[in-house]
Amino acid sequence: MPPQPQQPGPYGQPPTAPYGHPGPPPPPPLSPPPPPPPSGGRSRGRVAGLVAAVLAGVLVIGTGVWFAVGGDDDGADAEKPVARESASPKRPGAGPGPKATPAPGAAEINKGRKDGEAKARWVQRNGVDLPGGGASALGPWTVGDVVAKAMYRTASGYSLADGSRKWSVRLPSDVCAAPTLPTADGKIVIGLKTDTSTENSVCDRLQMIDLATGEAGWSATFAHAPTQDGLANIVMAISGDVLTIGRVGRTDAYRISDGKHLWDELPGPCPSHGLAGGPVLLAAFNCRDQAAGESEAEADDAVGEVRRIDPVTGRTLWTYRPGKGWAVDQVHSVDPPVISLRKGGAVEGEWAITVLNTDGTLRSRPAAGTDVPEARCTGMRRNVGANLDTCVGVAADADTLYTATKHRFVDGVLTNDVLAFDMSTGKKKWKVPAPAGRTLMPLRVEDGKALIYLSPPGPKSGTEDVGGGIVALGPDGGAPRQVLRHPASAAATERTFTDPLVRYTGGRSLLMLPYVSGATDEEETELVAMMAFGD
Repeated sequence: MPPQPQQPGPYGQPPTAPYGHPGPPPPPPLSPPPPPPPSGGRSRGRVAGLVAAVLAGVLVIGTGVWFAVGGDDDGADAEKPVARESASPKRPGAGPGPKATPAPGAAEINKGRKDGEAKARWVQRNGVDLPGGGASALGPWTVGDVVAKAMYRTASGYSLADGSRKWSVRLPSDVCAAPTLPTADGKIVIGLKTDTSTENSVCDRLQMIDLATGEAGWSATFAHAPTQDGLANIVMAISGDVLTIGRVGRTDAYRISDGKHLWDELPGPCPSHGLAGGPVLLAAFNCRDQAAGESEAEADDAVGEVRRIDPVTGRTLWTYRPGKGWAVDQVHSVDPPVISLRKGGAVEGEWAITVLNTDGTLRSRPAAGTDVPEARCTGMRRNVGANLDTCVGVAADADTLYTATKHRFVDGVLTNDVLAFDMSTGKKKWKVPAPAGRTLMPLRVEDGKALIYLSPPGPKSGTEDVGGGIVALGPDGGAPRQVLRHPASAAATERTFTDPLVRYTGGRSLLMLPYVSGATDEEETELVAMMAFGD
């Protein structure tokens, strides 16, 4: 087989330049942030950047095939670190925009709360003056009564009850990657850039943080591969006490409890391009297939595969190959394995889904007929790499697969449906429409029922005075059962969340904005970044 061409970065990014220099020394220990300086009051015209980030950052899957995937108010002590002066050039002539109208706080929302509606626990404004076109917010991660996130150069933890800040860690450089899930005991390891003096700074520094206390643990700088390192776009996954880091040309694993390096190579000639963690570690690979007698141009067809990896040793436990031309695109569930596949381009290509048995053999291939399922993914947010398990809209247990359908306009307002499939046969069991003017997005399956985020009605729906919430659908379908009803007085603020990251735990819901930016400094700092509901 001839030498393989340089592979693209995660999710089809352009190849990154090779790195051959030795790694820098380990980063210094972290410390809590000093009191922030006053805001610099810089003005930036960033509306175009925000729109581009949102459009590029939300991967919408679904293209008509047999299966398509194919604040500081009211007790919320918001963090106040202020970004340093951006090295990015500012748009000529950009000046202050119109004065932002602050969103209501929790107390104001609760004044208008009606019977049967949940209490607004807290509303957190961004409060961070960010450089350039904004920044990705990674998380939210929950442990006990703490919800944590990392953004720009700060990681912070907040009380789930009232939003007050419980801890904050100032980071020495920009956050560039993080696992989707923390460890069972609430540890996370985040990726940091080597420095922030250049846009091409590599993402090669690791910092472990205890999410319950904010204590910064071990730190490390992982080695560069001789060529095709791809350190600008790394992916990270946690399984048990092991952190696995993947990028083009190399995969490394570290023990999270003490930072010990465990292994740095996956077997075989095919490079891994994505990871999904949790109770099982899955890795996606892109290979090349050249049949005997064919020319290189004729035979260089992509052959994707997904492998279950032992996180402690790096040993492959099983491999599934979907067929020539199909690439592994997303992992919607690791246990049971539910894999999203792609063939061809993102627009004109095909999308499909495969359900596997626990040993990696084929279980079923759900067929949606004329419906077009859709997953909405929050990875690839400008300056942050993407993992394979960032999508919402598809959820499964051992028996039933639930998926949202592609959004469509009805009377000028977006809506959609939820489909259910038998995991063993792939046959469609039922379709349940969202209430008029609203959308449904499955989050996870718990106790045999899919927990689903129900959006507030869209503008011009005629029912704008209704909040969003959490609903449930069982394997037999029927009407969605209300689990948590957000107050109508919060609907206008809730609608400002573009494809929010939603968590529901302990009878309370949390919404987080996955990308933070604004047209002006004032708009950016006043932007509602998180809000929580529940009694």
